[in-house]
Amino acid sequence: MLAKLRAYSRYTPWWLCILSALLIVSRLSLEASLPTWLFAVFFIWMSFLGLSDVLQKNHAILRNYPVSGHLRFLFETFRPEIRQYLLESDTEKLPFSRNERALVYQRAKGASDKRPLGTIEDVYKSGAEWLAHTANPTGHIAPNALRTLVGGKDCTQPYAISVFNVSAMSFGALSANAIMALNKGAQMGGFAHDTGEGSVSAYHRKHGGDLIWELGSGYFGCRTAEGTFDRDLFAKVANDPQIKMIEIKMSQGAKPGHGGVLPAAKITPEIAITRGIPLGQDCVSPAAHSAFRNPLELMYFIAELRQLSNGKPIGFKLCIGKLREWFALVKAMMETGITPDFIVIDGSEGGTGAAPVEFVDHVGTPMRDGLRLVHATLVGAGLRSEIKLGASGKIISAFDITRACAIGADWCNSARGFMFAVGCIQSRTCHTDLCPTGVATQDAMRQKALDPEDKAHRVFHYHQNTLIALGELLSAAGYQHPSELSAESVIRRTESGKAAPLSHSLLALEEGELLSQEADLHLDRHFAGLGKYWLEADIHQW
Repeated sequence: MLAKLRAYSRYTPWWLCILSALLIVSRLSLEASLPTWLFAVFFIWMSFLGLSDVLQKNHAILRNYPVSGHLRFLFETFRPEIRQYLLESDTEKLPFSRNERALVYQRAKGASDKRPLGTIEDVYKSGAEWLAHTANPTGHIAPNALRTLVGGKDCTQPYAISVFNVSAMSFGALSANAIMALNKGAQMGGFAHDTGEGSVSAYHRKHGGDLIWELGSGYFGCRTAEGTFDRDLFAKVANDPQIKMIEIKMSQGAKPGHGGVLPAAKITPEIAITRGIPLGQDCVSPAAHSAFRNPLELMYFIAELRQLSNGKPIGFKLCIGKLREWFALVKAMMETGITPDFIVIDGSEGGTGAAPVEFVDHVGTPMRDGLRLVHATLVGAGLRSEIKLGASGKIISAFDITRACAIGADWCNSARGFMFAVGCIQSRTCHTDLCPTGVATQDAMRQKALDPEDKAHRVFHYHQNTLIALGELLSAAGYQHPSELSAESVIRRTESGKAAPLSHSLLALEEGELLSQEADLHLDRHFAGLGKYWLEADIHQW
């Protein structure tokens, strides 16, 4: 009862306007003075404004907060300095700046993203980065040309993935309406939508957008009653034509090494069906997988999934942790001859709906460091040409994609960027089920405010306009495709104040350098101390 009252309380300002209008109108026959008429007109107008807010579909905030929601948009009409003071004073630092969020909103709504008066960044500060342009630009690059083919030597159903895609966000973490908006946007734009570890729901399937099925340690959608991996169920789901790739989730950047728990009270019948779990019991995602216990077994598991899916691309996602464990994975690939078709490198800067503070702030390697380590190691092992790399971790703009590709990525995934596109305002209430825009909630009333049709177009436009901007950046640098970017393409200002290409500060190995008996010495020559971890790496244990 209290929950329902709390849910309806957000309509209180509108109801007060209606009540005030009725009371004042009832007094007009007794007191027909000018002030009474003015009050009557005002509250009647406010009542109809609230009705208009509830019926419109473009603004989830106004649908969930009729009348009072206009205060937020009123603040946005002030000068930027005043708006920043009103909205950001006495608050914690947000995970993304309002400039980044504004960029997504502009591109999602098809508004101009041009800016006058020059850069707002300090280009002389340590860490400042910029793209090295050319005097001979290459000209127009079509967004649909910005794709990369994923599929190694054992893959019979390779997938041409866009260089910009929706990162892993599950049904349960996001609302049904948000999932439908993301998937329809992906279908319209021809890019991929990662399901997250909550399995493939009816809302992922409704609009037919390309899916990457993420397989977490809970094996949702293909689990036995005991929670272990079910091969028959996996094969049934994996062979759906809508699923283009399968991604084994080893760890998540925002909380690596930590399993999740969905309390029984939050498990709806739809979530239970989607995940293949019983109602009335807590849903526990173990921190570790049970289908394999070491790097060697992971390679055999990859081969098995590839066979069960009839040759679809199989890969894994991880946030780099202990270096010897990453090197053990590479050694297992070299030992067995089995390689994943792709690896997605998640970073500790990535977001989540809920995680312990210590994990969010202090566990896991940042994406750029992990990405470069993986790229360089695969080059040294002679495996880079067989394995495509995805990158996930605070990817918002075309320059973010450019920089990640220069470091070693073949494509990028974004979660928060696409959440902004469907209406996220960073209220940071994801874990409370009280999301004001209907994005990260299972509250049926709140998520109704998010219109999937309207927000799907915003998802499409954000993706399309970001790729247009990426094409312009590539052209300015003299390239036709992100695969031509290298660590020489981006310049960074060092702590000493000097500007130098990223290649001057990033790990780099020669092709096949780790195939020799002195691999540890080669690693130490490039980065002192790495050789120790290569020697310690054991394919039979983590």
